[in-house]
Amino acid sequence: MSGVAARKHPFHIIDPSPWPATGALAAFTLTVGAVHYMHDDATWLMLLGVFLVLTTMFGWWRDVIHESVHDRAHTSMVRKGLRMGMAMFIASEVMFFVAFFWAFFDSALLVNPVIKGVWPPEGIEPLHAWGLPAINTLILITSGVVLMWAKKGMMAGRQGQLIFGLFVTVALGFTFLTLQAIEYGEATFGLSDGIFPSVFYLATGFHGFHVFVGACFLAVMLFRAMKGNFGAERHTGFEAAEWYWHFVDVVWIFLFVWVYWWVGG
Repeated sequence: MSGVAARKHPFHIIDPSPWPATGALAAFTLTVGAVHYMHDDATWLMLLGVFLVLTTMFGWWRDVIHESVHDRAHTSMVRKGLRMGMAMFIASEVMFFVAFFWAFFDSALLVNPVIKGVWPPEGIEPLHAWGLPAINTLILITSGVVLMWAKKGMMAGRQGQLIFGLFVTVALGFTFLTLQAIEYGEATFGLSDGIFPSVFYLATGFHGFHVFVGACFLAVMLFRAMKGNFGAERHTGFEAAEWYWHFVDVVWIFLFVWVYWWVGG
C-alpha cells in the first residue's frame, strides 16, 4: 500500500499478511513440541516452534513499523485502535497475575491443614525482603521514573534526552534480571517443594519474563528513537512500551509487598 493510498481513509486497511497464519502454525508447533519435551522426547520440534515464533515476531513487528513510518497507514483512528488493543492486552495480563495472587492468598489466609496451619509452610525459609528484592524494587521504580523523563524529552523535541532515558531504562531492566537470577541461586527451596515455592517461582519467574519482554520492547524503541521515528504527535509504539513497563513496575510492587515483605520482612 502506498502512502498516498493510506491517507485517503482513516481505517486500518493494509496489504495481505502471512504473519497471522505463520503465528498460528508457530504456536501449534511450539505447544506440541513442548508436550513432547515434557515427556522426555526429542527437543527438535519445540526448538522449531521457538524459531517460528521468533521469526513471526520479527517479521510482523517489522511490517507494523513499516506501515507506520513509510506507508503512513497509522492514522489517528488507527492509533486510537492500537492504544485500545494495548490497554486490553495489559488488562488480560493483570488477570494472569491475579491468578497467582489468588493461589497465594488462598493458602496464606485460609491455610490448608495439610501444611499444619503455618504460612510459609514449615521447612521453607523465605527470602529476606530487604536484600536483593529491595534493591530490585528501587531499580524498577527508578526505571519507571527515567522512562517518564525520556517521554518528557520526546514531547519537548529533545531527542538526546529520549535516547539516553531509553538506554538507562533498558540497562536497569537487564540489571534487574541479573539480580533476580542471583536471588534464585540463593534460595533454599525449589519449585517442587510445596505450594509456597511453586507460587513464588511462578509469580516472580513470570514477572521476570515480562521484564525481559519489556526490556526488549524498549530496546526496539531505543533503536527507533535513534532513527528519529518518534515525535510529539506520532509515538504510539513508544506509548505502548511505556504502558507495558509501568504495568511491570506495579506488579513487582505487589509482589515485593506480599510475597517478600509480608512473609520474609
